[in-house]
Amino acid sequence: MRRFFVKNLLFVVTVNLLVKPAWVFVIDRTVQNRVGNHDYGVYQTLFNLSVIFQILLDFGLTNYNSRMIAREPDRLGEVFPSMLSIRILLALVYCAVAGTAGVLMGYNRWEMGMLLAVLLFQALNSLVQFLRSNVAGLHRFKADGVLSILDRALMIVVCGALLLIPATGDHFKIEWFVYLQIFSYGMAAVIAFVVLQKIAKISLRFSLDVKALAQIMKESFPYASLIFLMSIYTRVDAIMMKRMLGAEGDLQNGIYAHSYRLLDVGNMFGLMFAAMLLPMFGRMLLQKTNIQPIVKLCVNLLLPFSGMCAIGAAFFGYPLVHALYHHATPYDGIIFSLLMASFPAFCMMYVYSTLLTANGSIKLLIYIALAGVLLNIALNYFLIPEYKAVGAALATVATQTLLSVAYITFSGKTFKLPFNLKWVSAHASFLLMSAGIAYTIRMLPIEWYAQLLLFGAAGVLFMFLFRFVSVNAIKQLADRKG
Repeated sequence: MRRFFVKNLLFVVTVNLLVKPAWVFVIDRTVQNRVGNHDYGVYQTLFNLSVIFQILLDFGLTNYNSRMIAREPDRLGEVFPSMLSIRILLALVYCAVAGTAGVLMGYNRWEMGMLLAVLLFQALNSLVQFLRSNVAGLHRFKADGVLSILDRALMIVVCGALLLIPATGDHFKIEWFVYLQIFSYGMAAVIAFVVLQKIAKISLRFSLDVKALAQIMKESFPYASLIFLMSIYTRVDAIMMKRMLGAEGDLQNGIYAHSYRLLDVGNMFGLMFAAMLLPMFGRMLLQKTNIQPIVKLCVNLLLPFSGMCAIGAAFFGYPLVHALYHHATPYDGIIFSLLMASFPAFCMMYVYSTLLTANGSIKLLIYIALAGVLLNIALNYFLIPEYKAVGAALATVATQTLLSVAYITFSGKTFKLPFNLKWVSAHASFLLMSAGIAYTIRMLPIEWYAQLLLFGAAGVLFMFLFRFVSVNAIKQLADRKG
């Protein structure tokens, strides 16, 4: 099982490395540079509002469906029509409720038009996620990996062309960016359905069986509640800045988006783990297979990598942000360093909260997420007026770190995972040594990017020396007969 997981993970990581960094650094970043922090800040605020209301759009169906199909793959043909029907109904409710919220929050006509367009591409994205959850539930991880980058690949081609052509690139508008995402997610949904149809016996039909729909909604409601709470403590900061800082809120959101975009790049890889781990953990727990080796493998890969990213951001934050955004200031560098300090916590959450989700420990997860919401809102309320975007970043670090500790603690108790002091000490030593290496390298009389590359090379070397990554394991993995 571990071999199967790693081989599929390597494929998924490879295809994502080819596309998603290009999307973030070439397309998304360029769009913000072209339209300016104010217009992009408005878009970011509307985007975050759309994410918070995703409880109405997803209602926990993606996680519920992936877990169910992984456990009972033969039920796909039976439940697909009902699931698809629910998706369409929820999309209509989602657009109506989130649109009403925009009106109540006083958005002007242009902002409302933008909001409705954002809601539409979010609805299409949710449909893609649902179709992918069936593919992943059937353990077709390579097909799911390709589908996971399809919308971004389309955006790179189409949006990239508009940015390169002088007639459109010089006058690029944030509205075009939103409309192109509607096109890309729509095309991705069509292709995802065709792929699913080829690997499973499904048909494009709808079912309005009220009893069946009610049962599915009842079973998925806890998952919906969890997603709603998690979306609040990860996205409410931008909305609070908009409301609490008045006219300056959009500018602060634009600056905040600079750094959060880079955190999102890292989180993309954590999400890859979660997408594969949910159906895999679900089947392993059903078959009573020992999950500890997979958990340890994921931590050994994610924690050193995310720790190096956080340490690198602490020492190279400002020059890195300035290289990407030429108008960036040391203020941007501080925000980036703080946000990246939360990256290891995010990664641990992707492993341990996914394990609890696969186990069906939703009630426990809801309590943890509710605590995260209360903590994050309270911290933002006190920190944003004084420290603005820096305050929001501090709130993110504190919230994610405490939540990750909670997920790890309760996972250990639920699954009786042994506490290995030697293993924990090795990770702590690695992080301390990485910080010492970064401090030393930073004083060398060479350019900062050369220092950063040297730090990265040293970190990879020490990952092998600490045996988080094994050369023998890589050789065995490469040997198809092994």
